[in-house]
Amino acid sequence: MKNILFVASECVPFIKTGGLADVVGALPKYLDKSRYDVRVILPKYTAIPAKYKENMKYKMHFYMDFCWRSQYVGILETVVDGVTFYLIDNEFYFSGDKPYGNIYEDLEKFAFFSRAVLSALPLLGFRPDLIHCNDWQTGLIPVYLHDSFQQGAFFRGIKTVMTIHNLKFQGVWDKKTIQNITGLSSYYFAPDKLEAYGNGNYLKGGIVYADYVTTVSNSYAEEIKCAFYGEGLDGLMRARSNCLCGIVNGIDYDEWNPETDKYLVQNYNAQDFRKEKKKNKLALQEELGLERNPDRFMIGVVSRLTDQKGFDLVECVLEELCCDDTQIVILGTGDPKYENLFRHYEWKYKGRFSANIYYNNERSHKIYASSDAFLMPSLFEPCGLSHLISLRYGTVPIVRETGGLRDTVVPYNEYECSGTGFSFANYNAHEMLSIVRYAKHVFYNKKREWNKLVDRGMAADFSWKTSAKGYEDLYLKLLGE
Repeated sequence: MKNILFVASECVPFIKTGGLADVVGALPKYLDKSRYDVRVILPKYTAIPAKYKENMKYKMHFYMDFCWRSQYVGILETVVDGVTFYLIDNEFYFSGDKPYGNIYEDLEKFAFFSRAVLSALPLLGFRPDLIHCNDWQTGLIPVYLHDSFQQGAFFRGIKTVMTIHNLKFQGVWDKKTIQNITGLSSYYFAPDKLEAYGNGNYLKGGIVYADYVTTVSNSYAEEIKCAFYGEGLDGLMRARSNCLCGIVNGIDYDEWNPETDKYLVQNYNAQDFRKEKKKNKLALQEELGLERNPDRFMIGVVSRLTDQKGFDLVECVLEELCCDDTQIVILGTGDPKYENLFRHYEWKYKGRFSANIYYNNERSHKIYASSDAFLMPSLFEPCGLSHLISLRYGTVPIVRETGGLRDTVVPYNEYECSGTGFSFANYNAHEMLSIVRYAKHVFYNKKREWNKLVDRGMAADFSWKTSAKGYEDLYLKLLGE
């Protein structure tokens, strides 16, 4: 039995701002419990809902030297779905209504968290064989393990994996401040370690010192070796390419299941979607004040409204997308420019366009189940979960060929009758418009082919079981079982 510890800054069901929380909440559940004792450690934010705090039991506390003063470190414990979670308590660092704030405060917060995690392990009596770190917030753990935590026998030989969920966010500030916060010597602030372009960089430290680096799709693992996607670290990614791989994320097949989804007006499956799926569309059209017509082509979007997600392309051709024969439903928040643009188009095309500028879990389930197509034209996409959910719900994805989108959506080929969605290669608004029109043509004029596309999409397996197998193979390789 090998011990695996996941360390992350967020995790469902406790706290979530993005896909990282979904991964850390789901993956530990699906690892083989007969071979791995898997536990998770994260901060105890005051923003965690009370219903989860009520089930946390006080485990212990201690004081730790950090930033020239003695800091309180509390440890609480809870079990969710058979997985043990430890939460690090310190209200000075983890108060507030959201997990992240100003970057200069977050840098100190997560340096404290990283040191507290390692300091707590001997007291918990849990010695991990492998620590699985996630994103820049945990980038210091491999560095600290290499530095001050090498003195005791307890820590010697612990392996580390660093998973990059999005290379854009790296935890960067000026070198002197980061050196003061972390307590690391000037040895670590060289270009082959934590220093990058004159600044200190948490994620770079994690990538340099981890035993293995993973990212959340094969294509993204290749893309980040190039300057365009590498966010200034492409040289490092090329240097570490012998210890770098991509493993595609999964989705929780219990939560995202059209056959049992409690938010749907009509449940359906791969056998009866032709008859039952449209009942959800009619109900959503009614709810949003759109024209009630089960045969109208509906495009769904559930996303952060940012340039990364391709909304500059959408803005270019939005007038052409808003045709008489198309309905568009958007759910999400983000850049005020896009929020206001979509509100304007809802006003302009009443009955055809619905802008839901907020996030609501129930509404997202309804959009996945009701739409005919799901648009995701990202500039870059490490993995992405929305298109995997849409496949599960029989909603055909229209994506740009990048990162995880390229790895998981097979482009439709009308001559071979193959594919699970539609894709375009260049980051170009009219290329996107052309592929949307092609999808619409198949929907209206080749209904049998469209339904076969849906069949193939619903048959694809993107559950966590498949992804967990990839991580288990990696652990096996590192731990030499």
